[in-house]
Formats: sequence, C-alpha cells, structure tokens
Amino acid sequence: MTLVVDRVSRTFGRGRAAGSALADVSMEVAAGELVCLLGSSGCGKSTLLNIIAGLDQPTSGEVRVDGATVVGPGADRGVVFQGYSLFPWRSVADNVAFGLEIAGVPRARRRDRVDELLGIMNLREHASRLPRELSGGMRQRVAIARALAPEPDVLLLDEPFAALDAQTRRAMQDFLLTVWKRTGCTIVMVTHDVEEAIYLAQRVLVMSPRPGRITEEVVVPFGERALHVLRDPRFLDLRDELAELVA
Repeated sequence: MTLVVDRVSRTFGRGRAAGSALADVSMEVAAGELVCLLGSSGCGKSTLLNIIAGLDQPTSGEVRVDGATVVGPGADRGVVFQGYSLFPWRSVADNVAFGLEIAGVPRARRRDRVDELLGIMNLREHASRLPRELSGGMRQRVAIARALAPEPDVLLLDEPFAALDAQTRRAMQDFLLTVWKRTGCTIVMVTHDVEEAIYLAQRVLVMSPRPGRITEEVVVPFGERALHVLRDPRFLDLRDELAELVA
C-alpha cells in the first residue's frame, strides 16, 4: 500500500473572499511508514489530513491509496481526532465495534476483533465502561482502537495527544509506537510539536504557513525510540533545526 498526495491545492471561498489553505502539495508515504506533518497552527495540516481521509475534497490535484483515487471516506483509512469523538452512550467495547457494525461484520467476528484490540490497548478490564469514566489517555486509546478495528491500510492522526498533560502525552507516544510495531499500519500524524514529531516519525514533512506547502523533508536518524533518544545530541540538533523551520 502506498499513499500518494499529488499536487493537491485547496481554496475556500470565492472571489475576493477566497483564501488558499494548501498550494500544490505532493508527498508519498510507503506501506508501514510513520510520517509526521509538522507546522505552525493554521498552516493547513488538518485540511490536508481531511482530504487524505476523504472528509474534504481538493480544489485541484488528487490523493491515491494503492493507486485508487480517494473520493470519500473509506475503510482503508482510519481517522483519530484530537477530541476523541467517542459516542458517550456506548461502552468502550461498543465504541470500538462501531465501524465493524456499520460494515456488517458478523457478531462473532466483531467480538473477536474487539477483544483483540482491547488486549493490544490494555483496555480489556474497561470494556464495559462509558467514555466519561475514563481518563483522557484511555479515551484516546479507545479512539485509536476504533479506528484500527476495520484494519485500515492507513491510520490518520490529527494532533491526537494535544489535549493531554505532559506525562500522559509521553506515555501515549510510546504506546502509539508499540501499536504501530504490532499492527504494521501506515501512520500519518499531524502535530505542531517539534519534539513529538522527531520522537515518533521516520520522516518529518515540514509545512509552510498558509497556503500550506511541504517545504522540507527530514529523515529522522533513530531506530528504536526510548527516553534516552531525547538526550541524544542528534535529537537536540534536529529539534533546533526544525524549530527554526516552523518559526
């Protein structure tokens, strides 16, 4: 599976009121890769992610997943938003099962898939709880599990940890890396946090202020990620370089 964004532009409004959010954005993400889109607030990162998800349409250009043009949402792409977007009246297990129900997956297969994901997410003991009974980090784990349930080719994350406190955020970053290794899913994540981008990604794509363009591609020189990486001189140099690029 390869994700290709081919010369995508997005303009909102008409005439004198028209404004360009994205301008001629092209990128390619290989199967199993974890890539971060990094940029300041308002640079069009979320707009680009919504276009990849099929929740918005480009003014020009196209997005292709495994050669097929994206024309709307699909089971090949799972999306996780910053605000969790869980159904408050459904239990953890029922939230995770939602996409499978919509797809008409038989009950027994739904149950097995949900149990598998709750195990991966360390949520089995919370299966019957409602979202309001969970911490922010646990709710985000449920949202990730729900997005992964239909076994998408691509997982799209829109600043999923921005609302979490620093300690929970770091734990969720490590958790995401564990899930990525276990599932082999392709991940594209939006963030404005330079350290988060370096810690998680294999490649960081830097976007310019609006209209958003990809101005730099930075390969991150680390394999396994752990806290010691944060003290690596290469990490510190890369942090300063990227911070300057997005300033």
